[in-house]
Amino acid sequence: MRQNTIFWLVLSVAIMLLLPWMAVTFVKGDGGMAACFILFFAVNPMYFVIIGAFAGKNSKQLWYLPVISAVLFLLGTWIFFDMGETAFILYAGIYLVLGVLAMLISMVINKKPFYFSC
Repeated sequence: MRQNTIFWLVLSVAIMLLLPWMAVTFVKGDGGMAACFILFFAVNPMYFVIIGAFAGKNSKQLWYLPVISAVLFLLGTWIFFDMGETAFILYAGIYLVLGVLAMLISMVINKKPFYFSC
């Protein structure tokens, strides 16, 4: 389980810090804007749903994965785009809600079935 946690933390760092850096560094002009739209509206929401679903399998120990990913997103956007921009706080909050909802749904799905006996 510990190796899986380390894998998800490294993946969070890569997606939340490395991808914004790559968008700012390597993609210029209108392409950079398109790359940011893809990051903010496709890649990041999908990642938060996936990491939430993984965390829901063992939510007592992995509840922090969506939280850490949201903090890393905020850190990455503030470093590479605009420090202190409040719109990124809204994005981080929405991503956190997506991750927590996915975690709760995953918890319900992975719960052992309860049978009534008569």
